[in-house]
Amino acid sequence: QVQLQESGPGLVNPSQTLSLTCTVSGGPIATSNYAWSWIRQPPGKGLEWMGVIAYDGTTYYSPSLKNRISISRDTSENQFSLQLSSVTPEDTAVYYCAGDKMRPTIDYWGQGTQVTVSS
Repeated sequence: QVQLQESGPGLVNPSQTLSLTCTVSGGPIATSNYAWSWIRQPPGKGLEWMGVIAYDGTTYYSPSLKNRISISRDTSENQFSLQLSSVTPEDTAVYYCAGDKMRPTIDYWGQGTQVTVSS
């Protein structure tokens, strides 16, 4: 069974870079036809898809975040990571990592981690 777990700081200063890591267990992230996403939910708002890294390392980002976001992976650790630069309080959210079999529905979710941007 595939399981995902987010890790990283819960508090980030404005203008700094938010960094989160998702550790995947139950299967290698390089498995063909799997994709691994970052999704967030700001307080009182809906889910926002941020970006994805596919099994072959290809990345796609939300146009609204394209200039600030980077998703990478470490196949030796079976992890993928999020970096979001120049954060503001509007980036405060619960951040989720997720996995899917390259179809519109999400098959696997992490439990989510709260990140607050504040000085």
